[in-house]
Amino acid sequence: MALHVITGAGAIGTATARLLADAGEKVRVITRSGGGPRHPLVERVAADVTDAARITQLLEGAEVLYNAAAPAYQDWRTQFPPLAAALLTAAERTGVGYVMLGNLYGYGEVTGPLTPALPMRPTSDKGRVRAALWEEALAAHRAGRVRAAEVRGSDFLGAAAVGLFPLMAAPAVLAGAEAVLPVGLDRPHAWSYVDDVARTLIAVGARDDAWGRAWHVPSTSELSPRELMGRLARAAGAPAPRLRTMTPQELAEAVAGDAVMAEIPEMAYTYDRELLVDASDTERVLGVRATAIDHVLEEMLPQGDAADRAVRAAGA
Repeated sequence: MALHVITGAGAIGTATARLLADAGEKVRVITRSGGGPRHPLVERVAADVTDAARITQLLEGAEVLYNAAAPAYQDWRTQFPPLAAALLTAAERTGVGYVMLGNLYGYGEVTGPLTPALPMRPTSDKGRVRAALWEEALAAHRAGRVRAAEVRGSDFLGAAAVGLFPLMAAPAVLAGAEAVLPVGLDRPHAWSYVDDVARTLIAVGARDDAWGRAWHVPSTSELSPRELMGRLARAAGAPAPRLRTMTPQELAEAVAGDAVMAEIPEMAYTYDRELLVDASDTERVLGVRATAIDHVLEEMLPQGDAADRAVRAAGA
């Protein structure tokens, strides 16, 4: 039974821990609060993930470190670099494999599908942060100091997913209310299911030939945001969704009143143009394939609605 260490217990960290533990692997989840999923094979530890010495202790005997921890969105510029530096240092000291959860920001504005071989050419502050974290880890890998890889997903979907559309659009759509978003709604957009992200992280950590490069999560859908929310409404039996993009004045007011919203405008390009992801390497080499979007949307419905539909289907 191998020991796997996961930093962070959000949607991705929790899903990764659950999948590993369900497969019979021992898991140690590290968070500042000591939270995480409850499972006989999951040990939950409270620690500061920016403390390289403490993380080094907690990595003793482990095979792989999966980092799913991240600072608050508005604090990436100042808090992400020391967090990532501590984890990289601990991985170097212990020799564990280091799988980073990344995203697509580092590519910048690209025409056509994103491939893992594209260079880092960020056009945003948050993209520059993400690119720098990966480039530092990749340099350490190439110098032989660590085995590192990065898994890059797009916007998350799933029951516990955190993101613009799960938090701002889906609740309004399911309630039959208007959803007003700070981004465009009508371009094809890649979406990553939480469990598919976790399965990709685990698959990378399990292979000797997966280190030293980035891997993309296969997309559960490339529907536009408007089409995706329409599909969610139909799955719930809710009215056709009413969505619109904020006016410039509404956006200015939202940005002025909320620190997280203030971070959205520089990333609006990911919605204002198509965002497509090539994950063929992940499918071919790692054997990870996307979960069907209908399953993902079903998971995102209120549990009572899903249970009612299951009962009706059983009686049909």
